Amino acid sequence: MHDYTILFTFAGGLIAALVCGYVATRLKLAAIVGYLVAGIAIGPFTPGFVGNHTVAENFAEIGVILLLFGVGLHFNLRELLAVWKIAIPGALVQSSMSALAMAGLLHLFFDWDFAHGIVLGLSISVASTVVMALVLNSRGDLHAPIGYIAIGWTVVEDLITVTLLLLLPIIFGGGAGEDAGTALGLTGLKVVALGLTIMVLARWVIPWVMDQVDKTRSNELFTLAVLVMGLGIAVASSEIFGVSMALGAFLAGLAVGRSEFAGRAYNDSLPTRDAFTALFFVSMGMLFDPRSLFQQPLLILAVIFVVVVVKPFAGALVVRLSGRPNTTAIPVGAALSQIGEFTFILAVAARSLGILDEGGWNAIVATSIITIALNPTIYRLARNFVTSAADLAAAEEKLPVNPKRCVLVGYGPVGRTVHKILSDFGEEVTVVELNLETVRGLREGGTNVVYGDVLRAGTLAEAGIETAGSMILSVEIESAAQIISQVKALNPEIRVLARCSDLRQVPSLRHAGATVVSGEAEVAVALAEALMEGIGTDKSKLNDLRSGIRERLYEAA
Repeated sequence: MHDYTILFTFAGGLIAALVCGYVATRLKLAAIVGYLVAGIAIGPFTPGFVGNHTVAENFAEIGVILLLFGVGLHFNLRELLAVWKIAIPGALVQSSMSALAMAGLLHLFFDWDFAHGIVLGLSISVASTVVMALVLNSRGDLHAPIGYIAIGWTVVEDLITVTLLLLLPIIFGGGAGEDAGTALGLTGLKVVALGLTIMVLARWVIPWVMDQVDKTRSNELFTLAVLVMGLGIAVASSEIFGVSMALGAFLAGLAVGRSEFAGRAYNDSLPTRDAFTALFFVSMGMLFDPRSLFQQPLLILAVIFVVVVVKPFAGALVVRLSGRPNTTAIPVGAALSQIGEFTFILAVAARSLGILDEGGWNAIVATSIITIALNPTIYRLARNFVTSAADLAAAEEKLPVNPKRCVLVGYGPVGRTVHKILSDFGEEVTVVELNLETVRGLREGGTNVVYGDVLRAGTLAEAGIETAGSMILSVEIESAAQIISQVKALNPEIRVLARCSDLRQVPSLRHAGATVVSGEAEVAVALAEALMEGIGTDKSKLNDLRSGIRERLYEAA
């Protein structure tokens, strides 16, 4: 008799996440809310199908590893340095104020140990980068000063969390006095050794391995290699150096992120990472007992108060004291009024050490669901409140579309010709290319180039499609119409030119919003032109001939 527990839990978790995530999205809520509700639905505290939580936790562990690996991959020092004077002190002050406020409330009204209250406060001080990015993007603020500060802020919070993941076992599990000092010293040495190992891997091993895999021209092998890097280094870090797999995954992401494969690695691993991240939230939801809403309502309200009042106030205060106007400070604070991925990662670690009890855990899950659901509304109200300020336009000037900047997809014979013409006329061109040797040659020549597959989510965003004046698809691409539709949604002002071989492809590409050049039509024009030139037709008649052929063929398509 086969045991299908793993399969049933995996399939049931994904199905529940899909259904609840879809409903949440249709209700204009973050998909994370749906995933948490899915976990509650298949958990032991609700009727119907019950998944195996031990199995779900194993999948959740993979989700944590891939999530932190992705953070490391996407970690950009330059982005952080641009707003470091606000983001670093802001995240530190806001985290401290949130932790102290939470600890004080729990100690005064719920008789919690102050140290345990600090840990819960630090857990809820971390905002979800995913939720924040979605909310900021929906209001057009992701690439404005508000977005730069808020996202830089969450990067610092993520680093604080990674540090806490290392320190919690030492502080609460390593004993006191000399034992704690010894444990801290040994851990420090292990981390240094791990760091040196990661540096060697990043400098020599990883680029060589990825280069060999890339030469196979297999997208599947490349994606598999990326996952092996993340999971392999995470597990090795835990087994050999004794640190958490989460920290190992983060460092693995940093190592791969330093290579020229970073952008493609991030985009290629995104679907797998998203799937297991969904299972991570499902696993968290399975631990939530809905009865706690009635058994401990005051505790939940206290946690919600800190998240939606103290955190935004602290965040806005720091931004305002840094010299930024209220039109920046208030929205940044509002964007922080939720908790997400790293809250659960830190809470799981605290729970395993006995720092967080069932009541605290349920309060975190309930607060996560409620605040993530409320965050878009809170941000919209805050944004509308400051929109009437007279200095809004000057304070929040968004990056304008540059009509002289083109994103050129593909660098084959057609792409090279187009690139030369655009460059000769002074156009700024960013090339998107999947051939690594071509990418390296372009970079050596000083050309802006993004290495990645245009079909992968994020590649065009990395190329700056939202601020480009035009995009040219110089190669035929599967699902080109879908890509064009997505590009037009991100940048309605952009002009898209697309190439296709078959006239039957023209209607769908035009419907998506592109100006289309068909190989069939242009071959017909060229043949007719050559024929008429051979019999001495004058130039004016040739021009009319070309126009007539194109008009008939494209209209008939």
